[in-house]
Amino acid sequence: MSRSAALLDSPVEILHLARRYPLRWLLPAVAIAGIGCAVAALRHDSWEASQALMVRDEAGAAGPLDRPGKFQHAEEMKSAQETILELAKNRTVLAEALQQVGPPPGADLATWPAPRVVAQLESNLKLAPPKGADFGKTEIFYLKVQDRDRQRACLLVEAIGSSVQRHFQDLRGLRAQSMIDELTRTVALARADLQQSTDKLSAIEKSVGSDLAELRILQEAPAGDSQMRRTNIEIENELRQVRTSQQSNRELLSLLKRAQDNPRELLDAPSRLLDSQPAIKRLKDGLVDAQLRTAQLMGLMSEDHPQVQVAKEAQQRVSEGVNNELAAAIRGIQLELKLSQQRGDFLEKQLDSNSARLTHVAEVRAEYGNLVAETRHRNEIVKAAEQELSEARGSQAAAHSANLITTVDKAETGLDPVGPSKAIIAAGSIAGGLLIGVGLLLISTQPAAYETTVLALPPSEVIPPAAQPAIGNHGQAAVANLTVKQALQKVSGSRSVWN
Repeated sequence: MSRSAALLDSPVEILHLARRYPLRWLLPAVAIAGIGCAVAALRHDSWEASQALMVRDEAGAAGPLDRPGKFQHAEEMKSAQETILELAKNRTVLAEALQQVGPPPGADLATWPAPRVVAQLESNLKLAPPKGADFGKTEIFYLKVQDRDRQRACLLVEAIGSSVQRHFQDLRGLRAQSMIDELTRTVALARADLQQSTDKLSAIEKSVGSDLAELRILQEAPAGDSQMRRTNIEIENELRQVRTSQQSNRELLSLLKRAQDNPRELLDAPSRLLDSQPAIKRLKDGLVDAQLRTAQLMGLMSEDHPQVQVAKEAQQRVSEGVNNELAAAIRGIQLELKLSQQRGDFLEKQLDSNSARLTHVAEVRAEYGNLVAETRHRNEIVKAAEQELSEARGSQAAAHSANLITTVDKAETGLDPVGPSKAIIAAGSIAGGLLIGVGLLLISTQPAAYETTVLALPPSEVIPPAAQPAIGNHGQAAVANLTVKQALQKVSGSRSVWN
């Protein structure tokens, strides 16, 4: 530090300047100190009252079942507390609280509460979390209000808390009513859609008629078995048996007709073909036995032998019996063919009818399946909407019977007013005034003091040695009468004097 700066910053020099220029520091110091003391004297103490509040979630069906009333996520808690904060700063809520507490002494009762008073209360209101916690992280938070009167601050914070509770209940009720209105329309639309699908489904079921069970089975299990399919299989099997029987009877009828003209045709017929005619089969066997007996006797005896004649007569009688039985069998087979033909025609018609029914069921199955799925889906929508509507009505009922905001203990204030005391303000204003006054003194007197200090120094300390030869002895004598600015201008041509 240079010698001139040391002289300027020394307390002795500052005191010397203060005595020399008293008005330069005394006036601003007194003015600032007076203003500060006046502010301290006129300032009213401000008391801050705080009310602890706790908020919970609705203990409804939508909440967690293991912990009713608990918020599922921290964001939900933060959102609820932000809603409470907005309600607390609402002008209507604050006006109700002011109306409940009443005006302070000297206030105009006709205009109470004035908009300016409500706005001032809004600026003095805040919602704060517990110490060491973040807003929205805990269920407990503090409602704080500042007022000049300690008791009035407690009354205000309690009144604001009660008003917030009521308005929060009303807000829940309005929100639930809005949800009820919306869900009522949703339920009505869902029921209308469900009724439309049900009508279409009912029309298809009516068109199917008695085959509805078959359609439902086909819808639920496309590859499964059903009564109609089993009936078709049985009809086909029975029709196949009838056709086989008809074919056998036709062949038998043709054989019997030929046997009427030639009995040997009957002897050549297979036994399987005569199974349906046991009498003819027995006569055939008897005719064969008679022929064998006649042949045996003719091999031993002559044709005129009485035994041979008896055998031939027996054979003739058996042949006549066969012929008589053939006529009756032919009539019976013709009747059986007629009956089997009728039975076959009936089975074919029944099979065609069942096939047509199955075809109709298969044609409507896709549309029926879509309508069933659509009806089931719309039914689920109706159930969900009705459940939500029931929950909304429960929320509306709970909004007027239960409060989610609970006060913890009573409102309380600190032991001392908030902010600095009057003595601290006065002392601070006096100290500040002195510092500002000294600062103004140094700023206003620094150039003259610096000039006086430089003129009091020898020329060797003002002008550097390198510049002294250029000035000379004559110049040194002249420099003593120069100011600092002039001396610097003199030496600026040779070398700068700033180090």
